[in-house]
Amino acid sequence: MKLKGITLLLASLSLFNCKSQTTALYVGTYTDGESEGIYRLEFNAATGELSNKTLAARVENPSFISFSPNKKFIYAVGEGSSSAVTAFKLRKDGLLELINQVSSNGKGPCHVAINAAGNKAVVSNYGGGTVSIYTINENGSLNEASQVFDHNIENEKSHVHSAQFDQNNLFVADLGRNALYHYVLEDSIYKIKSTAITEMKGNPGPRHFTMTENKKQIYVINEYANSITALKKTEHGFESFSEYTTLAPSFNGESFCADIHLSQDERFLYGSNRGENSIVVFKRNLENGTLENIQNSSVHGDWPRNFTLDPTGTFMLVANQRSHNISVFKVDQKTGKLSFLNTTHLPSPVCLLF
Repeated sequence: MKLKGITLLLASLSLFNCKSQTTALYVGTYTDGESEGIYRLEFNAATGELSNKTLAARVENPSFISFSPNKKFIYAVGEGSSSAVTAFKLRKDGLLELINQVSSNGKGPCHVAINAAGNKAVVSNYGGGTVSIYTINENGSLNEASQVFDHNIENEKSHVHSAQFDQNNLFVADLGRNALYHYVLEDSIYKIKSTAITEMKGNPGPRHFTMTENKKQIYVINEYANSITALKKTEHGFESFSEYTTLAPSFNGESFCADIHLSQDERFLYGSNRGENSIVVFKRNLENGTLENIQNSSVHGDWPRNFTLDPTGTFMLVANQRSHNISVFKVDQKTGKLSFLNTTHLPSPVCLLF
C-alpha cells in the first residue's frame, strides 16, 4: 500500500509539472476557408506538443495579433473587407472578449504593434500605404486614430508592411517604397525624421525588421530580394554594413521572405522563406553584428508566414499558411540549429503569439 501511494504521488507530481509548463499560444489566421478567427492552443514547454485547440474569438482575417505589455489585452488587424483593428480582453478562461473595433484608415492592415507603455498602437496598412497611430485607454479600448501618415506619392505606390516603437522613436518598413522610415515623438505627436534611414538598392521589398536590445543594429528582411540587410547606428543615423541571402545555394525556384527574429541571447538570427519553405538560421557575431548562414531548415509545410520562439527560447513554432499546419522545432542552445519535432493542423495560420 505504501509503494502504491508513492507511485500515485509521483504520477500526480508528473502531471502537475506538465501542466505547470503549459503556455497559451494564440494564432491569427485567414478566415476565407475553414478558419473562424483567433485560436488558442496550449503549448507544453517540456514536450514541445500543442493541444486543446479552441476558438478564442470570431473575427475576420486576424492576420497579425499583438499583446499589450501586461498581457491583459490582444490587438488584431482585420485584413479583409472591414479594414479594422480590434481590441480584445483576455478572460480568465483564456478566451477573448471583444472590447471595441476602429477603422485602420487604409486597406489591407497587415501588422499591429504596441509601445512599451501600453498606451499607443501603430497599424501598418499594406493596401492603403498608410500608417495609423492610436491611443489606448486603461480598459484596453482603442480611440480613433490620432495620426495617419500616407506614404504614397504620385509616381510610387506605398505598401507599408510593419512598424515598431522604440521609446520616442517609430520605425516603419515600407515594402512598396523600399524604405525604412523614422518618426520621432515631439510635443505628443509623431513627426517624420527620415523617409529612408538607409539606401535600399534595387527593389528588395523591406517587410519586417528586428532590433538588438542596445538599439545599435537593425536587421531588415526583404521579401523580393530574399535577403537580410544589416544596419548599424552611427552619429548621423543608420547605415547598411552588409547584405545576406536567405536562400540555400542549391535552391533555384521562386521564393519570398516573410518574418525575422533574433534569439534571446542575440547569438542567432532566423528568417522565413516562402517558396523554399524554410527557416534560415544565421550565427551572429556579437561584436560586429555580422552573420554566417549555418542552416536552411525545411518547415515541413507550405508558405511559412510568421514564426516565433517560445518563452523559454528552446522551441520554434512556424505558421505554414498554405498547408494549414504549425510546425514545432527544438532549438539547439549551443548551435542555434533547428530539429523538427511535430506538426499540428490549423486552418490558414499566419501569426503566432505567446
